Amino acid sequence: MKKIRFLIFFFFITLPIESLKSEIIIMSKCDDEQDEFLKNEYILNLNELIMTRNYIYKEKTYQKYRTTDLSVKKSNSYVRNIYEENGKILTHKHGYPQFYTQIFFEKGKKEIFMKTVLNDEEGISKISTCKKIEKFEKES
Repeated sequence: MKKIRFLIFFFFITLPIESLKSEIIIMSKCDDEQDEFLKNEYILNLNELIMTRNYIYKEKTYQKYRTTDLSVKKSNSYVRNIYEENGKILTHKHGYPQFYTQIFFEKGKKEIFMKTVLNDEEGISKISTCKKIEKFEKES
């Protein structure tokens, strides 16, 4: 009887602990094919399925975008929902069913890609390469 009580106790203690692990990947010092940044990083929270991008434009890039759009900020942050599929991490589709874009990452790789789909024709282009990748296993 004591063995059964111990097993039940052990089961109820270890089960919640196992489900509280999360994985966070921080990709920083990312360059860009078109723009220059003082800071450009992507934070992938695989437990909450959220990608956060933080960036600060260099003055030249900021002025380039500011001339056509007064709402552009020199530093900004945005959040997108993500999901995993076939070993890739993708943002949710942005756009319409006939035309949409997605950012995607491959675990352990430094490149960031943009997937563009127009009438079921898919195009993939590299948008950034990160110099630093940190992976954290968070336990609560």
